[in-house]
Amino acid sequence: MEQERKLIGEERRNAILKWLQETDTPLTGSFLAKKAAVSRQVIVQDISLLKAKNEPIIATSQGYVYMAQHTPETEIEQIIACKHDPHRTEEELTLIVDYGVTVKDVIIEHPVYGELTASIRVSTRKQVADFVHHISNTGASYLSELTDGVHLHTLTSYSQKQLDQAIQALDDAGFLIKD
Repeated sequence: MEQERKLIGEERRNAILKWLQETDTPLTGSFLAKKAAVSRQVIVQDISLLKAKNEPIIATSQGYVYMAQHTPETEIEQIIACKHDPHRTEEELTLIVDYGVTVKDVIIEHPVYGELTASIRVSTRKQVADFVHHISNTGASYLSELTDGVHLHTLTSYSQKQLDQAIQALDDAGFLIKD
């Protein structure tokens, strides 16, 4: 990648927005910083400013993603309650994506901060492996470790059958919390 000239202020934020909108894959802060010839911290601040203007940008473990407003109406979303030890996270996520279902996020109920939601956005085995690898390499903890393994996931799919099959497989594997 050829380094561009240093972009300033609003011009840089417009360029970041354009770059995010032109790709379906996450772009890291480091990639954007190099492309704009600024520091990664400048990019973090720019993303915050863009979010404050209601731009639908989310930060995932793989980088920043622009969430297009034209999500098809046929996409189905369902929240499930799970409980497991951290070492079963990859197994849980892989089981879900193997049915063609996307894990949108993880949600926990923190005793001090209330509901905490973190974007995961994994749809393939590779994305799951990258996510787990990133957690391991950074020494970060899974949010579910703050709640003894109890957490929610928002699942999305274009097929109710695939969603139902993934949920049944989670139940069979002992991941779901029963009523």
